[in-house]
Amino acid sequence: MNLHAKLLARAAQGKPIRIGLIGAGKFGSMYLAQVPRTPGVHLAGIADLSPANAQANLARVGWEPQRTQAASLDAALREGTTHVGEDWQALVRHPAIDVIVECTGHPIAAVDHCLEAFAHGKHVVNVTVEADAFCGPLLARRAAEASVVYSLAFGDQPALICDLVDWARTCGFPVVAAGRGHKWLPHFSESTPDTVWDNWGLTPEQARRGGLNPKMFNSFLDGSKPSIESTAVANATGLSVPSNGLLYPPASIADIPYVTRPRSEGGVLERKGMVEVISSLETDGREIPYEIRMGVWVTVEAETEYIKNCFEEYKAHTDPSGRYFTLYKRWHLIGLEVGMSVASVALRNEPTGVATCWNADVVATAKRDLAPGEVLDGEGGYTVWGKLLPAATSAAMGGVPLGLAHDIKVVRPVRQGQSLTWADVAIDTTTRAYQLRQQMEDLYRPTLNEAA
Repeated sequence: MNLHAKLLARAAQGKPIRIGLIGAGKFGSMYLAQVPRTPGVHLAGIADLSPANAQANLARVGWEPQRTQAASLDAALREGTTHVGEDWQALVRHPAIDVIVECTGHPIAAVDHCLEAFAHGKHVVNVTVEADAFCGPLLARRAAEASVVYSLAFGDQPALICDLVDWARTCGFPVVAAGRGHKWLPHFSESTPDTVWDNWGLTPEQARRGGLNPKMFNSFLDGSKPSIESTAVANATGLSVPSNGLLYPPASIADIPYVTRPRSEGGVLERKGMVEVISSLETDGREIPYEIRMGVWVTVEAETEYIKNCFEEYKAHTDPSGRYFTLYKRWHLIGLEVGMSVASVALRNEPTGVATCWNADVVATAKRDLAPGEVLDGEGGYTVWGKLLPAATSAAMGGVPLGLAHDIKVVRPVRQGQSLTWADVAIDTTTRAYQLRQQMEDLYRPTLNEAA
């Protein structure tokens, strides 16, 4: 509740939090728009594969050119300006940098960035939730071993959901369900970058104006991102996941406490304590009034008659039984909110969401029939989408995590709708990302086998 006061104190002391940003695309640009307006922080360096694009995005969000003319990271730290270059290793290795914000959206590279940052004593705010989805529990363990903080990024929906779950549990409420909203119809799982804008609800002109990446936005539409983010939430909170993928029940905000109940009580959940995603579309495609498409929510239960009566007395909107209540945020502001994570990890040594277990996984699933020799193009592309599964199910089948399904060759036929296994692909086993994933599977497999 007092992060802003702590930031003001750091500014007054002349000891700002010193930040290195890796990746200055759309998400990174949104954070960059807020940095000049935030006291007590100094974005000392930006590393991007295209420094020219990074400079263009800085201009787009309103940075003055003189702020980014530092010839080196050392010069930027002396001058209070920002160095823009390609060398991410210079950021993670510089002793003056406190926090790395990993914002590339490339899960395999993100693992390298995170591990190297830990090795050099840096806290990490990982915006690339795709990496967290396939090895977050072990990234969290590696950070703890290095005595640094690893965190999901506030503003992105997983951290906001974790915040709501923490609120509920801190207040003494059992969490019945938690999740986000989404625009969903079943055929969206087959969407490609060629079809995304019509289904998303934007014109190609609007997409170009915003500099929006069709592959990235398609990863939201086709169900990959909801599965990825639900995986991160389940692994951070200990909530369980549906046995065969997200159900996407359609509901208005008013109806969330109705549908996010156990099936035995008229809802859709297999049991209490699960993640789920609410659709903003009816099954026939009609838009639902007062929907939660861009928001997050948590459903809690009144365990006593007294608490149930309090819900009634204070006009809390519940299900018909009066026992289930949903708290929600209808919007999330994405990169504009990342400063909450930066301040939390640097000033409190607390993450805004971090994996504590391996409950869930997101497995690459064929959008169409795939033939040997075809190359997978990862989330949001033309070949696969991500399906949320219990970690025990994924481990037993040898599921290929979506975050590793980039530029790998299919070696045997895979039917549309079939989840891929390690035996279906030829993967580069030399990457740190693959090796970390295998270490995580080895670490958790005995526990998963016991649970099964």
